[in-house]
Parts: sequence; C-alpha cells; structure tokens
Amino acid sequence: MPLFGSEKTKNSLDSLWIKCNNCNEIIYKKEVEKNLKVCPKCNYHFRLSAKEWIDILIDRDTFHELWSNIEAVDPLDFKDRSRYRDKLKETQKLTGISDAVVTGYGTINELFLNIGIFDFNFMGGSMGSVVGEKITRLIEKAAEEGSNLLIVTSSGGARMQEGIFSLIQMAKTNTAMSRLAGSSALYISLLTDPTTGGVAASFASIADIIIAEPKALIGFAGPRVISDTIGQKLPDGFQRAEFLLEHGMIDMVIDRKVIKKTIAQIIKLLGNTQKRL
Repeated sequence: MPLFGSEKTKNSLDSLWIKCNNCNEIIYKKEVEKNLKVCPKCNYHFRLSAKEWIDILIDRDTFHELWSNIEAVDPLDFKDRSRYRDKLKETQKLTGISDAVVTGYGTINELFLNIGIFDFNFMGGSMGSVVGEKITRLIEKAAEEGSNLLIVTSSGGARMQEGIFSLIQMAKTNTAMSRLAGSSALYISLLTDPTTGGVAASFASIADIIIAEPKALIGFAGPRVISDTIGQKLPDGFQRAEFLLEHGMIDMVIDRKVIKKTIAQIIKLLGNTQKRL
C-alpha cells in the first residue's frame, strides 16, 4: 500500500510542496509563489517563465507583445532522438510561446520600456534564428526611438539544432547593439540563472547597466569545462553573480523583490522618461 494511501493522493501532495534546489528544504508551494518564487528559508531564486517575469516587472495590462508570429524552421533537417521540427511544436504547445524569447513593450512604474524576456522552459532558453531576429528587431526599435530597453536572460547558449545559423545570431545581435550605442537609448541587462554560452558572450554582457539575481550562474563555458581545460581548481563561487560583481564584470546583484523598483529608479536617473504608451 502506498505511503499516502494512493498514487493520486501522493501526486496531490507533491503539487502542494516544492523542494529548494539550494537548501533542500521542503516548502509549501504557495508560500514560495507568494514570495515571487524565492525560497523563504535561504533566498534561493527559482527560475521564472517569461509570463511570470511580465507579471512581476510590467505594470498590469500594459504589455504589448511583438513578433509572436515568427517561428523557427528546420534548415538542417536535424534529428537526434526526435526531429527538431517535432520538438519545436511540442515545446510551443507545452510553454504557450513561439520560441525562447518573448519581446514587446510596456511600462514599469509608468515608465515606458521595450522588453525581451528569455524563457528557460523553451529548449533551455537557447538562441536560434528566431531569438536572434526578435532580439535584433527589439534593439533596433529601441535605437530608433531612443527609448529604454530591458532584456532578461536565462539561456544555455546557442541552439545546436540550428548549427551555424544559431552562432550567426551572436554577430547579428551585436551589430544591432552598435547601432544602439550610437543612440540615446538606455539598455539594462538582467542576468538570471543561468545565463551562459552565446547569450552571455554577446548582447547580455554589453549593456549600460548589468544587473544579476543572487547566485545566478553567468559565463560562457561551464565551470567543469574550464577547470578541466586549465587543469586547476576554480575559486569558490566562480561564475556566480556575487563573484562577477566582486571582479567588476557586472554592476549590481539585486533581490527579485526589489528588481522592479530598482529598474524604475535607473530609468528615472539615466533613461528616457518622456516616451509614453
């Protein structure tokens, strides 16, 4: 006989509780959700979906999505355990979004901004042709308007199923960034766990202001790969947000509870406060 009486009862209990990936405490799920998906025991920041980030950051009913109709193709006819085109359809159905980044515009404390949000649930937030195109369009929109830009990243890097097409997106987005640098637009990059690979090595790391969530993993290659390559043990906390802050790679580490307020303050100090919806 199952411990909790039945498999159905066990599944019901599992849906009520969540285990923290950091302190291993079993926590009431509603308590975590009420706390913006931050562990009340150790302050571990759970990953958020793009929709959850919009709910936290953007003023209610002000978000307008752009380019949601752009979908990836399968230029290499890629197949491993399943066809890439089938994996795309499956993931789109599971997540409710067309690809790994959601782009649009809205307001944060009544201040206008363009925003791109990566969703790790969509193939690890990997950057393929669609992600590169949407980010490029968003950057160019901000440059043309001279308006504020926020990109929230959570990515494992380039999408291997698109091969060289995914790697080209690094150059493509960075070229757009050079146009942005020549405009009056303010660009804020918010790095969440994890921000790695081609995303970390391109537009995510060249913002006017770079913010990270506590203990977020940030870097190009993983710590194990680097350690094996150089044949040395890495320092404690290597590639975590606090380590990067200490070594001047990012500007601040901010708790999720005050991120919206902090971004609004930065826009008031450095950004465009005139543009409205």
